[in-house]
Amino acid sequence: MREIRFSGLGMATAALIALQAASPSLAAPRRAPSAKAAAPAALAAPAVVEPSASDWRTVSPDDLLVIDTNRGRILVELVAAAAPGHVERIRTLAKQHFYDGQTFFRVIDGFMDQTGDPTNTGEGGSSLPDLKAEFDFRRGPETPVVVVAKPAGLETGFLGVLPVVSQPSALMALRADGKVTAWGAFCPGVAGMARASEPDSANSQFFLMREAYPSLEHKYTAFGRVLAGQEVVRAIKVGEPVPPPQDRMLTVRLASDLPPEQRPKVQVLDTASAAFRSLVERTRAERGADFSVCDVALPVKQGG
Repeated sequence: MREIRFSGLGMATAALIALQAASPSLAAPRRAPSAKAAAPAALAAPAVVEPSASDWRTVSPDDLLVIDTNRGRILVELVAAAAPGHVERIRTLAKQHFYDGQTFFRVIDGFMDQTGDPTNTGEGGSSLPDLKAEFDFRRGPETPVVVVAKPAGLETGFLGVLPVVSQPSALMALRADGKVTAWGAFCPGVAGMARASEPDSANSQFFLMREAYPSLEHKYTAFGRVLAGQEVVRAIKVGEPVPPPQDRMLTVRLASDLPPEQRPKVQVLDTASAAFRSLVERTRAERGADFSVCDVALPVKQGG
């Protein structure tokens, strides 16, 4: 079976089939629980802390990927601290206008939208060499994660806008390099690179998560997250492959490469702020025992 190069979600047609076979959870995409299911008792809602002007962080135009599709605009913040090689590849290809006109050729409802292939089949890539996997990354005190939960001896939280899972920060003092291992959590809106069966085979194809899918952790590289346009991600036409006409990316640019008057101006609630901590606690109270890092939706303000 021919391998398919991904540069986004985690595989191409052949690669995904192989992964599905190895991971039963991929064969049945995770979906939201039924509204009829019994909900755990809610905790008392904590006091609301309203954000102040200083609680909003302005997203750098160099880190803002502007994906204009026939369905609408998607804004993705790139997180180089988690995957520097993959972020650099996305920036390079966007500057080359490589992604313009490419389609979402493989889209699974409740899972992800895959694109980034010049052949629009799942078997193509760029002329650049394949990338070394960045499924995990090492973090020390200089790469802080804002922790929101500590499940089963781990920490979950945010590295900027990217939801992550990490070994406990307390272990840094016991490591020779003063660092612990962390990895991206594939929550709704997370952007990942597709690949073939070999770990170091990501090239240009990428995917955007429609829903949470933790089975992808440690198997695919997460490099950013949708800040605006998740409704567009979920509106993309589905299919394996998607029947014609396929939805497509009209243009893909870094905001810094757009004329100043056309650049989106985006602010996101700073995860280090008291307002963010208040948001987390309210969400935890609402979700109860089901709370996870994927439940925390970061507030975003747009202009321009």
